[in-house]
Amino acid sequence: MTEPGRDDGHTSFSHRKYSQNDSENLGARFRSARPNANRLRAHETGRLGLIDKARLRLDNRSFSFLMKERNFLSALLNTQLGTVPLLGRGKVRDLYAVDGALLLVATDRISAFDHVLGSGIPGKGKILTQISLFWFELLADIVPNHLITADVHEYPAELKPFADQLEGRSMLVKKAGMFPVECVARGYLAGSGWKEYCSFGTVCGISLPEGLQDGSRLPETLFTPATKSRDGMHDINISYEETEAIVGPEDAAELRRLTLAIYKRAAGHAESRGIILADTKFEFGRTGQGIILADEVLTPDSSRFWEGAAWKPGGPQPSFDKQYVRDYLESIHWNKQAPAPSLPPEVVERTQQKYVEAYRRLTGQSIEV
Repeated sequence: MTEPGRDDGHTSFSHRKYSQNDSENLGARFRSARPNANRLRAHETGRLGLIDKARLRLDNRSFSFLMKERNFLSALLNTQLGTVPLLGRGKVRDLYAVDGALLLVATDRISAFDHVLGSGIPGKGKILTQISLFWFELLADIVPNHLITADVHEYPAELKPFADQLEGRSMLVKKAGMFPVECVARGYLAGSGWKEYCSFGTVCGISLPEGLQDGSRLPETLFTPATKSRDGMHDINISYEETEAIVGPEDAAELRRLTLAIYKRAAGHAESRGIILADTKFEFGRTGQGIILADEVLTPDSSRFWEGAAWKPGGPQPSFDKQYVRDYLESIHWNKQAPAPSLPPEVVERTQQKYVEAYRRLTGQSIEV
């Protein structure tokens, strides 16, 4: 996530970001709620070049990646949906306008340090989408969400020719007026929060007790909202008072309540799976029915997930997110300027494994790789 402490590679479907300019029962219920998909065919799109044509079975919550030496299923870096209106491409997601709704498609692009890298992570977009769908179901009694359907067989007719691109990695969602703040929940001290604490004894201006370490559990979960810089590329932490000024006191209070309630539910579920949810961020919008949860939810791109059994305050924690990629980029002394480098096959493969493992652990469903 873009901080708590980092670039997240995730992009909201709100128009402010997408302009042309710029435990066990849940899994069973989820599987029965959506029809099994048929088959997924890798496909040639955009600037990708030749992509493996092997057909891969996608069984709703479980899919396999074709592995050929280290070049398993090629990454889908751009979607091409013919005349369907493209509203924009974010760091990871492509957004289309469809019959009064929005089509959100998670590609396999990966970003770090505010740059989209030259290579993707095969299957990443599907994993992110399926994790989000899992959480939408788990959180439905706390807050409604933007999902209309993720079943390509229920999509409008104009999308049928593109089912091979969309299956497993897309959602048809409601339009919403997005709140111009990102709602961050922090349960542990990490990233930029740790750096600020070392300098000032605070996180986002909130005073904390002395003696905490990198990775320490916080005395209570913090709500630390952020907003986007003018170029839309960076998150800027803001105070609760600034949030009230932006969205109004009533909505600010509700966004805080929802953020902390969702974090509590999600952290409890993750803990039951042996995973620590250190921090995460949410985006909310408003429809005629009220406030809804939107965009991706509680994925390795928008959250810090740590290995519970290995947790030891005092330094970086074993994680299920993009830290492995960041560590590699730091090791090659990239100057964090364009053009962004591509990743070597072993880094791609290891990163994919981390996403797959996060999916398996969080949802309780297996993914054969």
